[in-house]
Amino acid sequence: MQKLLVFQSLWGMQRLRGQANEPSLAEKIARIAAAGFDGVTDHFYDRDQVAPLAALLRQHGLAIEGQAFPRDVAGLEPALAMAAEFGCHHITVQPLVCPMTVAECLPILEGWQRLAEKAGVAVYIETHRGRMTNDLPFTLHLLDAFPHLLLTADLSHYVTAREMELPLPDETEAQISRILTHAWAFHGRVAGSHQVQLPLGFPAHQPWVATFARWWQQGFANWRQRAAPDATLSFTCELGPAPYAMTGPDGQDLTDRWDEALLLKDKARALWAGLCP
Repeated sequence: MQKLLVFQSLWGMQRLRGQANEPSLAEKIARIAAAGFDGVTDHFYDRDQVAPLAALLRQHGLAIEGQAFPRDVAGLEPALAMAAEFGCHHITVQPLVCPMTVAECLPILEGWQRLAEKAGVAVYIETHRGRMTNDLPFTLHLLDAFPHLLLTADLSHYVTAREMELPLPDETEAQISRILTHAWAFHGRVAGSHQVQLPLGFPAHQPWVATFARWWQQGFANWRQRAAPDATLSFTCELGPAPYAMTGPDGQDLTDRWDEALLLKDKARALWAGLCP
């Protein structure tokens, strides 16, 4: 039976509102587990960091999405080695290489695909500003040339990078839909035309909240049509600290990102449940 797994970003646990001191890793993992998350998302390139994290996750029965930031084909190998040693749901790659042409990207993507297949680890490329997938049209051209590209869809980056405005034209909706047909994992936050991470509860932001919820449910439904009957889909609540979070003149977050992560968790599960017979 297909299942949705909702993860919490460890990056999103940094500098939470009202914390005088940063909690320990063990305290953060315990809080995530107690809140009912299924796992965490964190960097997956430093063994000294991954090993204690993996041990804590085993204690709490949590899964992990590993994040890797390779600059070339070989740069993915350490993350794959740790996936073999510690296990992970999948690895999300933010390519720290931005060729000017699709043709220059293809040998890199093909190399990562070969390494992933050899290691037996699911590897997805994230849609992210400042990366190979920085631009929505460029990513669509990548899909033309490399139709088997598997994505982690973080749609917030494209909304902000392209300064999308509501109501969205049909052409933009079609472009986002095409990204969703290649999405095998999701990173969740709500963006607007000029801010990559909007507070979720503000009345002015509700049209964007509704738009992202519609996109996520569309992506979930599409995934369910092409994934194996027993596959699991991950959705990461990724509400990061400033400068992603909006802050006031005191430098503090305008809203409580932990409370918002809980709301986002429940929203994702409700969207998934809405697809179930």
